[in-house]
Amino acid sequence: MNLVDSSGWLEYFADGPNADAFAPAIEDVERLLISTVNLYEVYKWLALRHSEAAARQAVMTMQQARVIPVDARVALEAARLSIQHRLPMADSLIWATARLHDAVLWTQDADFQGLDRVRYIPHQAR
Repeated sequence: MNLVDSSGWLEYFADGPNADAFAPAIEDVERLLISTVNLYEVYKWLALRHSEAAARQAVMTMQQARVIPVDARVALEAARLSIQHRLPMADSLIWATARLHDAVLWTQDADFQGLDRVRYIPHQAR
């Protein structure tokens, strides 16, 4: 299973320099999970910088995968991970979701670099 972080989704939607690196995980919809936190982050970012229509289209695409809500189990695991690794709340919720569902987290967010079950793809400037 795979879970792509918001940074990877935004890179993919923008056809950025790392879009091809995220494509295998994103396009394998049968093995793809989405955290509700990713839906929030991608929608907000696109709505603020582009349009509500672009944001709606993006989250419709994302929801073709299996969406995992933040429940009590995810929240408590995220709190533990946040304390242990000094991660911000959103990052810890996303990573906890991936870990609890035995998924690899794909990201270009340096906060995750070096953590287990994370496929870190260094951000490339355009």
